[in-house]
Amino acid sequence: MGARAQGPLKWAELTRILTARNLKIRYKGSVLGFFWSLLTPALTILMYAVFAHILKFNKGQPHYLQFLVSGIIVWGFTAGCLNDSLFSIAGNANLVKKVFFPRAILPLSTALANGVNFLLTFVPLALYLALTGTLAWGPGLLWLLPAFAFHLALCTGIALLVGTLNVFFRDTQHVVGIGQLAWFFLTPVFYFPQMQLEAAGFLGAWRGLVFLNPMTGVLALYRRALMGAAEQPLVPPAFAADVPAWWVGVSCAMCLAVLAIGVAALRRGDRTFGDAL
Repeated sequence: MGARAQGPLKWAELTRILTARNLKIRYKGSVLGFFWSLLTPALTILMYAVFAHILKFNKGQPHYLQFLVSGIIVWGFTAGCLNDSLFSIAGNANLVKKVFFPRAILPLSTALANGVNFLLTFVPLALYLALTGTLAWGPGLLWLLPAFAFHLALCTGIALLVGTLNVFFRDTQHVVGIGQLAWFFLTPVFYFPQMQLEAAGFLGAWRGLVFLNPMTGVLALYRRALMGAAEQPLVPPAFAADVPAWWVGVSCAMCLAVLAIGVAALRRGDRTFGDAL
């Protein structure tokens, strides 16, 4: 019994160590260190506030700036996992070749490190929303839990898939660069989800297919939790009359599908990582 438990505990400890290592590497040699996790989103909010005022982005759109910065910060978690996971396995060739351990730990620790950093960015974001009177105090904040859970599942799947593919196909890093930009524009980060649904109006009752993009539903959940149903009617429990609740569920299901694909890809590639590296 003890011997069986020792294995999972040992790998959990290794995951913790590698996650901590990834966090330290992020700010290695930096004077401010982890403080940048708080300072970067604060400066991002300030930058967008200045330019939104100058360019009048939020003219006629109440709380647009809060809507925008929440989307930018949430997207940062996804983008960070995409970029950092590229060399999570390929960049640890010596470790992969010489030491036996579950290879999934390498991309998983990358996703977890980005997750910890993402949670830290929520401090200045929540403070900003509170100061501007748009933070939805109350039980609605509980929607942050499923939002983060599905987002973490998505990012872990991305890390497993991208980390595996880049071992065998080094063009993956170039595809990720282009694909990430396309994904960003297909996700309602800086525009309202209603605009995406209107653009897909030719699909009629099937326009909810835009929620096959997992980040569409994930963003909606975050914004529902942070800004309330009044600002985000597309997410439960206050759906607009013409927006079925299962649309967001489609995005959540896609998060789990990406995780499953990532696990399957790593299990298949694990057999020949040593040869490829």
